[in-house]
Amino acid sequence: MDCKIIYRLFFLLIFFNSTYSNAIEFKGKFLQGHYIVGITDPSAEIKIDKKIVKVSKDGYFVFGIDRDRKFDLTITKIIDGKKDKIIKKVLKRKYNIQRIDGLEESKVTPPESVYKRIKEENNKIGKARAINSDLPFFKNQFIMPVKGIISGVYGSQRILNGKPKWPHYGIDIAAKKGTKIKSSGTGVVTMAESDLYYTGGTIIMDHGHGISTIYSHLESLNVKVGDEVLQGDVIGTVGSTGRSTGPHLDFRINWFQTRLDPMSVLEN
Repeated sequence: MDCKIIYRLFFLLIFFNSTYSNAIEFKGKFLQGHYIVGITDPSAEIKIDKKIVKVSKDGYFVFGIDRDRKFDLTITKIIDGKKDKIIKKVLKRKYNIQRIDGLEESKVTPPESVYKRIKEENNKIGKARAINSDLPFFKNQFIMPVKGIISGVYGSQRILNGKPKWPHYGIDIAAKKGTKIKSSGTGVVTMAESDLYYTGGTIIMDHGHGISTIYSHLESLNVKVGDEVLQGDVIGTVGSTGRSTGPHLDFRINWFQTRLDPMSVLEN
């Protein structure tokens, strides 16, 4: 074979290998509230805006986009001291307005006597969501935890007993009381509380790299903190505990303190 042809083939091989190794593949939409999984060189350091995120041994990382993000997102890849930046435009969404009446007034505007309790419970939830473990399960497909009618969607502005409140950061799935709830993904239980003020029976699970799922308003809990749970395992039953007008599961997913749309990671 001609030496020039060999040289060109060798050059092309180096070029394509270099291009591939420097590339980042993304799974997910750059849309407000969405969940994004990235794949890169395992030796790379990745920053989302200014936050360094974990990269797994096989090159996976994850992040989420806030419900109200208005600016472009910057992903920086650093390998062997060389920085490559990717700028992604974040698309905006329109959110519904959801009115819920008939709630106990104390659940809409709690009395001062429970302020301390609410603060302590919120701190516990915040600590569970802040866990940054090496678990690899964040990259796997999640499943719907219970069968039922979706009665509340992510991002909707909630008006409770006529009073505007925080947006809803999960999906509500209406089902009969006692219906079995399955773990949406494989992970480790980091919270299992039977009676939180707002969310009643509540389970939080860690799936790795800052990704957690939350299951609220449960009637019963089948797991405890530290349990390793497989996707599809029964973790509890549907109830109407906490701030609730009827039996349903409030299912949420978070990237640390960023609340994401569960529908962006659930299988169709």
